[in-house]
Order: sequence, then structure tokens, then C-alpha cells
Amino acid sequence: MHNENVALTVNGRRHALDLDPRVTLLDALRENLGMTGTKKGCDQGQCGACTVIVNGQRINSCLTLAVMHAGDEITTIEGLEEDGNLHPMQAAFVRHDGLQCGYCTPGQICSAVALLAEHKAGWPSYATADVATAPVLTDGEIAERMSGNVCRCSAYSNIVSAIRDVAEGGRI
Repeated sequence: MHNENVALTVNGRRHALDLDPRVTLLDALRENLGMTGTKKGCDQGQCGACTVIVNGQRINSCLTLAVMHAGDEITTIEGLEEDGNLHPMQAAFVRHDGLQCGYCTPGQICSAVALLAEHKAGWPSYATADVATAPVLTDGEIAERMSGNVCRCSAYSNIVSAIRDVAEGGRI
């Protein structure tokens, strides 16, 4: 099998890579670009540790091939900060102690940032009571929307508090 020339735009910066077409986006980020903030947990799409934002939507980077994302806008945990300042969601996770061991935290934060964008756009979830109206961001709604991200340390209540803080503070 021959390698493919792939141009990936990650955190606003274009990278030209020569990749085996079977390389996952996760492995390209970690192994080829040295962006180790995105974690490899289960490598099967079940834990969410590898969550990144692609074209404004969260995805499990372990379940997609890097070559499929040429031309897409990919944002990793490293790309959320601006001018050396933490993203509001990153700061809220620190403020609310939304982590323990920290392994799942980059995926949790990327997922939470995308969750608020989805909610703002009016996308319903399985927990949305009335899909004909804008969903209310209850704790149950947040838990459902974050259900693809597993925290083995069980920092869930603090994660919900961090998300609620950003949602209610309008800092995203």
C-alpha cells in the first residue's frame, strides 16, 4: 500500500503529511503532529477520550481516518486556548474541579465545547422533552449529551457544573 499526501488543518494551521491511508485521525494527531493532548483510551469509540472538533462537530478521532479530513477544520484541546489564555470551558473545568486523573479531560472539554454549540443551534438530544421547541439545558440534558465521554474517576457532577457555568455565564 502506498502513502497519501494529506493536508490537515489543525488548530488553524495547515500541515502537509505523508500518511498510510489506514492511519486514524487520532494517530495522525498524536504520532505525526505531536499533539498528545488528544488521548487514546479504548481505541474503539466507546470512551470519548479522543474527542476532537471537526468543522464544529465533535467526533471520536479513533474512529475516522486522517485522509477523510483533508480540508476540514480540526480543533484539538491544544487549539482551544487563545493568546495563551484558557478557553472558558478549560477555565471552568479547573474552577469546578471537573477532573481527577485528567486522562479523559481533553475529550470531555472538546465534547463540552461542541455540546454548547449544538444546544445553541437548537439541536435536540435523546433527553429533550419536546423536540419542537428549543431544548432546555438541564442537568439531565447535559448528562445525555456528554454520555459518549467516560470518566473512570467519576467527576461527572463537577463536569456538569463546569458546563453549566459556561452555559449560564455566556463565556463561550
